[in-house]
Amino acid sequence: MSYKTIVVHLDTSTNAHPRLETALFLAKQFGAHLTGVFALFSADPRSLYVMAGTAEYYREHAERRAERREALQRLFHAELRRAEVAGEWIAVDESASFAVPRLGRCADLIVAGQDDPGDAESYVGDFFPENLILSSGRPVLLAPYARNERTTGSRILVAWDGSREATRAVHDALPFMRAAQNTTILTVNGMQEDGSARIPGADIATVIARHGVRADVVDIETGADGSVGEVLLTQVADTGADLLVMGGYGHARWRELVLGGATRTILKSMTVPVLMSH
Repeated sequence: MSYKTIVVHLDTSTNAHPRLETALFLAKQFGAHLTGVFALFSADPRSLYVMAGTAEYYREHAERRAERREALQRLFHAELRRAEVAGEWIAVDESASFAVPRLGRCADLIVAGQDDPGDAESYVGDFFPENLILSSGRPVLLAPYARNERTTGSRILVAWDGSREATRAVHDALPFMRAAQNTTILTVNGMQEDGSARIPGADIATVIARHGVRADVVDIETGADGSVGEVLLTQVADTGADLLVMGGYGHARWRELVLGGATRTILKSMTVPVLMSH
């Protein structure tokens, strides 16, 4: 297995270009076709007419977005040529929350971005990363909005708790692990969110060893009140990992998205790219 089709979500945020760079790097590394999906959130302009001046603001904002879109499209094609990567640009009018999962289902990997509270243009829909992970059926690589390093996957930390979601994530990340300098399987006592027995990390390390991946196994003991998400963030920093692999635990309920504690913490506070599978 390898990543032969990669979809990257692009928008008018300041992190669109760095996200494109990450996707291009991966497409070059794995010999993949790269599809850039340009999709935004657009408010219904009719809802703004009740406020004086908002219609004009909406028109000017739409013009600025159109200029950014054209510039990003030119950059996308120029970067494809420079990197000698095959790809295509798709701009959609429908909401990103619908378009990206739909188009991503025909890919091996989806590259998207973490919500950036400091950039209004990064907002493309309520709980966009969460919904993408839960609804696309594909592994999602989320790039943090605060990041300087451009390499992804040379030092991998795998959060292992024996759950279905973690199992999907481990196998979805095999192409990364085969190319990595080192991989660490991390288990944390009490990490399994559904309360069932934890599978020792050595078991899954044996499985991926048969795929040519050598992994170190680390088990950390925490107290009953310890935050698994905080442990993962600390281990990422301490080990110098540049990719965190984990299951995305959660489900949708009527008008509510219910996420596991570790998933919620990482989505909010990630410091390196995170590959999540559900």
